[in-house]
Amino acid sequence: MLDELDIQILRFMQKDARISMADLADKVNSSRSVVWRRIQRLEEDGVIKKQTVLIDETKVGLDVMVFAHVKMQAQNRDSLPGFITKVQNFPEVMECHTLMGDIDFLLKVLVKNVKAYEDFFWNRLSQIEGIREINSSIALTAVKSTTELTVPSSR
Repeated sequence: MLDELDIQILRFMQKDARISMADLADKVNSSRSVVWRRIQRLEEDGVIKKQTVLIDETKVGLDVMVFAHVKMQAQNRDSLPGFITKVQNFPEVMECHTLMGDIDFLLKVLVKNVKAYEDFFWNRLSQIEGIREINSSIALTAVKSTTELTVPSSR
């Protein structure tokens, strides 16, 4: 169970994972050693998965974001692992979610242009065995994009 100090630490670290231990300790009104131990525990417990850098995709030439809705031919335990393994190895796929309802998977794909997506679609994604249908939507504008979770208060 997370307490209020853990939650405060997580909130500040989500805003800037490079915050110094001294600054973080000041912001949460605690000592550096206590904050350091808390962060270590949060990492060991898997609450903090990893600390990373967020890159602006357009600044590195990935100008097209596509959401691909994938329907499988059959929804059984035999057909899904092959799809999942292949998708996990495609660097263009940033996220893959299993869904309930008419669509089996939702993929978030980043590529440099529409031609690159067309190539990915025809030569890799649509070649995965067991796919019945893929519907693709190109995102025009991201109105909100965040990695910050709203960590519920312990109260």
